[in-house]
Amino acid sequence: MKILAIDSSGIVASVAVVEDDSLLGEYTINHKKTHSQTLLPMIDEVVRMLELDLHTLDAIAVAAGPGSFTGLRIGSATAKGFGLALDKPLIEIPTVDGLAYNLAGSSVAVCPVMDARRNQVYTGLYRFEGYQMHTVIEQCAVGIDEIVEKINMHGQAVSFLGDGVHVFASYIEEHCKVNYTFAPAHLNKQRASAVAVLAMGYYRAGRICTAAEHRPDYLRLSQAERERMEAQRHAQG
Repeated sequence: MKILAIDSSGIVASVAVVEDDSLLGEYTINHKKTHSQTLLPMIDEVVRMLELDLHTLDAIAVAAGPGSFTGLRIGSATAKGFGLALDKPLIEIPTVDGLAYNLAGSSVAVCPVMDARRNQVYTGLYRFEGYQMHTVIEQCAVGIDEIVEKINMHGQAVSFLGDGVHVFASYIEEHCKVNYTFAPAHLNKQRASAVAVLAMGYYRAGRICTAAEHRPDYLRLSQAERERMEAQRHAQG
């Protein structure tokens, strides 16, 4: 089985090709350019370096949300385009699940923390039995205080990762009552290889969709939608 995976849900853009139990190639960049500038050239470079015939792919995996609204749209549009052009199915991987799988095999709980702005985070809580991931708290958009409180109630040591760690490190350090660590640099942001490996299991379980069916999962309203609803409430008031 061969899968092309795409993750542009956060500040990092990442592309990977995994075949069975081998990572054939991965290209991840965390820089100032937008995903619309980087994602397609990254895919093109990986395909060129691997001398990959895209028609040999079994599926396209994509980090399907939550995350940056713009990033998710770019990733989804790219995955849909490849799916339609190649007539391949898409595999939708929850963004927070994919991020958590960076720490597959961890002996402590894993808590991804993505900065969702407005003092909120996209987060969840996971544990591993070997490399089998179990969801303790499903991905959600909550205040940093809420997830830290739940971790304290859970009572197990935890490892944090994600772009929200830098933003909320001081809060975590002050309020987290269990033993905790922050994941190292090579594991603390989105990696398409983790998305691809999770996608293997999804594919075997038949958890696929067509390119036409795919929609990002934003988990919450965009800023424009929130402002529109607020304006409507004021107008009605």
